This record gives sequence, C-alpha cells and structure tokens, in this order.
Amino acid sequence: MSDDEFRAALSRLAAGVVLITAHDPEDGPRGEDVGMTATAFLSVSLEPPLVMVSVRNDSRMDDLLERQPLWAVSVLSEGQRHIAGRFAMKNRISDRLLFQDIPTEQGEATGAPLIGGALARLECRTEQRVAAGDHTLVIGRVLTAHTAGEDRGPLMYFRGKYRHLG
Repeated sequence: MSDDEFRAALSRLAAGVVLITAHDPEDGPRGEDVGMTATAFLSVSLEPPLVMVSVRNDSRMDDLLERQPLWAVSVLSEGQRHIAGRFAMKNRISDRLLFQDIPTEQGEATGAPLIGGALARLECRTEQRVAAGDHTLVIGRVLTAHTAGEDRGPLMYFRGKYRHLG
C-alpha cells in the first residue's frame, strides 16, 4: 500500500474540525498562545470525562503539550472555516499574529484561548501521552465543558476539503 492509497482511503472518513489551543508561559515575558487545527479528535470516556487528540511529533503543539499539561478545544462551526485554514497552514506566521483578529477569551481552568462562536469549548489537563507512529495521542481529562446557545452546523473535513452538513 502506498502513502497516497492510505491517504485517499482515510479522506473518505468525514471528521469534525476543532482548534486545539494552549498558552506557552515560557515564550517571552507574557508567554504566547499556540493553536493547531485537528480532525483527529474524539471522546474517550464519560467517567472520567476524557478526550483525545492526535498531534504530529516534533510539531510546536507536540513540544508544548509535552511540558504544558493544560490545553483547550474549540469545536468549530461551519462559519469558522477561515480559522481552521489559518491554523492548519504549514510554515505559517507566528501564532501571536494568527490569533490577532479572532475573538477569544482565556479559559479560567487552563489559561488557554477559547474561540468565540465555537459550537463547544472544553478545557483539559493531560492525563496520558501515547506514542503512535509519527504522531502522539494526547489524552486529556475534561475540566470544563460549555456549548453555544446558537443552533449552527459543524465544520467538517471530507476528501481534503472543509465542508458543512446539508
């Protein structure tokens, strides 16, 4: 099986899109917020409340989550495609500029940015890290969970493109 065959097969699996965020207190005098678009995110357990995200080894987010156990998840809505695209870019500009015009608030439990207008927002603390090929599976205990009052559709990823239901 080739890499292309593997990618093509898995691109047929529709996935929700989330933004994983964390605050890096060691980056500069006030620290810096860091973000990463993810589609490999799922619920693991109800008791205790656990979720999991897959992060690429040696990425900035992987390095940060190895030393910073507090992070957040914003479940993006169909109108937030621009946010997903911005934080998914390779060789991108600094994270500080990426957050510049996006409405956020700092989570009370984690200090990580939570995206305004997201369908749901979770704050997490890492419970376990599992090496898995060229990625690390980060399992987090959910500390807080909030949903949006508005009824909007989710942002989805299917066959290499952002999409929405309907």
